[in-house]
Amino acid sequence: MNEQQKSRPMQPRMSAGGPTVGHTIFDLVGGMEFFTLLVHRFYDRVWQDEVMRPMYPQDDREGAEWRLAFFLAQYFGGPTTYSQERGHPRLRMRHVGFEIDLDARDRWVQHMTAALDESDVAPIIHGEMLDYFERAATAMINHNTAFRG
Repeated sequence: MNEQQKSRPMQPRMSAGGPTVGHTIFDLVGGMEFFTLLVHRFYDRVWQDEVMRPMYPQDDREGAEWRLAFFLAQYFGGPTTYSQERGHPRLRMRHVGFEIDLDARDRWVQHMTAALDESDVAPIIHGEMLDYFERAATAMINHNTAFRG
């Protein structure tokens, strides 16, 4: 495995021999500009949400937007900037300090879906991205309100 393949652990369209045939979602949506705008729209909603906003850096929205935009861009086939600057994403570990219950998960998906709905992407891309958002958000759940005393 060469060095480039090692630095692209999240690339969903990679095979042992490198990129598979066809364009990545990153390419098809127009590159980094799409992800920057998607994440900005998402954060506009998060900043208005009383449950979600406390989970985000209050004094570093710009940094938070950068991290999410570059993470998503890399995941969907873009440059490996996120991993080069921050290492492996370790999503569960990075979110363990926050109580993420079903409500928080649903709000995250709702805001990301609304941001995605504002984008002009083909239905198949919209569906594939939304599928990832749903699965990733569900994987972050680390708190069950049914067990509160």
